[in-house]
Amino acid sequence: MTPHFTLAELTHTDHRSLDNTPNAGELANLQRLAQFLELVKAKLDNKPIMVNSAFRSKQVNDSVGSKDTSQHRLGCAADIRVPGMTPDQVVRSIMSHGLYFDQIIREFDAWTHISIPNTAALLPRRQALIIDKLGTRPFV
Repeated sequence: MTPHFTLAELTHTDHRSLDNTPNAGELANLQRLAQFLELVKAKLDNKPIMVNSAFRSKQVNDSVGSKDTSQHRLGCAADIRVPGMTPDQVVRSIMSHGLYFDQIIREFDAWTHISIPNTAALLPRRQALIIDKLGTRPFV
């Protein structure tokens, strides 16, 4: 899809028995997501970005207990880790570089969720959150 992000990486699932094939619209979103992740990588001094999860078919999404409204379902979100950086550092760095993310979430201080708008025509919300055992709250 892009120099550093493949379709296989963005559709990988440990639930191998479940189909995780994106349709044409989801594939177009994954292309936009991969291009955005290239920008993130550049702003993070070209550090490696490990994608834990990106696109999730309905079956895969249901199997991990996520909501149908998850941007992962549309191919517009990725959960990432950056070796050598904490999720807090990743969030702060991305925010400081002015990238046009839709949401960025420090989740359980273990990974960073980052998303783009659900369609190319929508403006990004630039919503920054923390989700952990205490619940959901703004990232400050």
